Amino acid sequence: MPPPPPTVVHEHVTDAVKAPDLVRLGPHTVLARFETLKVYAALGAVRQLLERGVVTPGQTMVDSSSGIYALALAMACHRHGLRCHIVASTTVDETMRVQLEILGATVDQMPPAHDLRLDQERRVRRVRELIAERPDMHWMRQYHDAVHYAGYREFAELVRAALPGRELTVVGAVGTGSSTGGLVLPLREHGLDVRLVGIQPFGSVTFGAERFRDPEAIIAGIGSSIPFENVRHQLYDAVHWIDFRHAMAGAVGLLRDHAVFAGLSTGAAHLAAGWEGARHPGRTCLVIGPDTGHRYVERVFARHREAADPRTLKPHQITDLADLAPPWSVMEWRRRPHPVRPAPARVARAGRPRRPAEDRGRETAS
Repeated sequence: MPPPPPTVVHEHVTDAVKAPDLVRLGPHTVLARFETLKVYAALGAVRQLLERGVVTPGQTMVDSSSGIYALALAMACHRHGLRCHIVASTTVDETMRVQLEILGATVDQMPPAHDLRLDQERRVRRVRELIAERPDMHWMRQYHDAVHYAGYREFAELVRAALPGRELTVVGAVGTGSSTGGLVLPLREHGLDVRLVGIQPFGSVTFGAERFRDPEAIIAGIGSSIPFENVRHQLYDAVHWIDFRHAMAGAVGLLRDHAVFAGLSTGAAHLAAGWEGARHPGRTCLVIGPDTGHRYVERVFARHREAADPRTLKPHQITDLADLAPPWSVMEWRRRPHPVRPAPARVARAGRPRRPAEDRGRETAS
């Protein structure tokens, strides 16, 4: 029996949690399962800012967050002797808030808002107020500052070592753009054939779905109600827009079939990866799982009996944003630089997935 690999003793917990566990979901599908993906972004950004002299130890870093970036930034600040202030979304729960406070971060918890657009705009407005009051604060601007791309080069090296010499499809939530973009850029620089598939919720402006509303949406971190400069649209080969109930089906299916407890954006990516893999069978599909499922226990996993079987769900294939429709649409983006806005339309609501028999001839069979 070969000797076990040496055990690494980490100098700080961020080194232990930043790298994912790679889990095989099928012959050609691998999940990169993170405890908190954005440790790469926060650590890489903080290190660069310190090295460039933009910030100094003891200074306060401030930003808005819907959850996992908040914890990642607090941990990076803890490691490097910086202070941290978070303007927290309504989706930041008590468990997260308590961790932030114990880590030394101060937290502005925004009041409840049923409209995620209002929540996001309110958070940004609050950050601007803080910066005006305290010019010594450094606004991390996770949505806009390209410094957040830096840390993902380490993730790219891990992927190259684990999945060498293969055609690769990366499927992940777009969010701020830095996680998928920061992974794919260095992989392509090394000559790998990488297809990038982005996941979006209905209602997000990032890829032109702002005219829709998904009443149950709680996956605030994968889309946006405001434009993000860190999203480089020209990196994406395809985009899937997925509503809450389809993301729930993917998350519950992932736990049921593979014993992987992960968040809603992972569920949406898992669902999309199944469809992508069937159409590109010669490629290895890497699914990005940015966080665990703990934030979604009551509103998602406790409702597992309501979840549809992912194998019965299919997207509506479109070639123009004007044809975008809930509950699940897919479009070949073809690395275009920015969304082509559709004609104004009546606000539509993402609904429950339909069964194949109810499909009225469209490709959105559920």
